[in-house]
Amino acid sequence: MLHRAQSPSLSVDPATGLVAPARQCTSPNQDLRPSGAVIDLIVVHGISLPPGAFGGDHVRAFFCNQLDTTEHPYFASIADLRVSAHALVHRDGALTQFVAFDRRAWHAGVSSHNGRERCNDFSVGIELEGCDDVPYASAQYNTLAALIAALRATYPTLANADVVGHSDIAPGRKTDPGAAFDWTQLDACLALCAGGESSA
Repeated sequence: MLHRAQSPSLSVDPATGLVAPARQCTSPNQDLRPSGAVIDLIVVHGISLPPGAFGGDHVRAFFCNQLDTTEHPYFASIADLRVSAHALVHRDGALTQFVAFDRRAWHAGVSSHNGRERCNDFSVGIELEGCDDVPYASAQYNTLAALIAALRATYPTLANADVVGHSDIAPGRKTDPGAAFDWTQLDACLALCAGGESSA
């Protein structure tokens, strides 16, 4: 059973584009959005480094271009990539922000939504620590829903925005967040956030 009380209370400062409470780790892999860009899409990703392993500091290091290639053979194949996300939801529901929401994070790559290409220009990218075939943690759904609610409250253009997976905007190239991601559970958490219900 999901309860509103389990979701963290998050707020986004419209002046800075930063969410609180969250760990702040600024990624260099970002830039200004194009002039006139309207933020009207939320993209959910899944990531684990090395693949299938959770915990540790590897995702942060990857997004900050500090990945130590000697720590795992897989890391050498991605060390030259320059990617980021606006935020990462850890397995325990903790939140780390890498890019202010009003700036462009390099999360989507070659992508298209409803006929519009370059989804980085107009989207918010949220990573979940996970992989396609392992169930995500309940705490992650609670934090993700709370973050989406905070974003919708701060940016009117996100109020009715689509929430999609990386696989939806880059089909055939990306599979995350994968079949293990439960969109129904996210919808239930979002409904609780919107309804303001609580359980003592």
